[in-house]
Amino acid sequence: MSATYPKKEKLKSKKLIDQLFTEGQSVSAFPLRLVYLGTDFADDVITKTGVSVSKRNFKTAVDRNRIKRLLRESYRLNKASYFNNLTTQHAFMILYIGKDKPTFAQVETKMKILFEKFSNKISES
Repeated sequence: MSATYPKKEKLKSKKLIDQLFTEGQSVSAFPLRLVYLGTDFADDVITKTGVSVSKRNFKTAVDRNRIKRLLRESYRLNKASYFNNLTTQHAFMILYIGKDKPTFAQVETKMKILFEKFSNKISES
């Protein structure tokens, strides 16, 4: 898995997002939460991922967009080391649930912890 985040790996299907939040499981490493669901995609990607930041906590779009950029970049850099050994396809939604504006270093360390927790939870079941 390369360190890119192409369009086909982005979670865009409204049906799949609704299904993800109703049937999916989650792990969290404050201020991040990962909601995931094992599923099947028509194309040959292993994961489809989306990011979200609450409008309630960050009123201005500038702040929300910055945090989403940080989340996507951290995901892009770390996905190869954690998701190379996945055999089943998964849909992910990464949520930022904190109230403070993070730095990239904070997001990246929490993202690694989050992916570790996900890997441990998947290997248990």
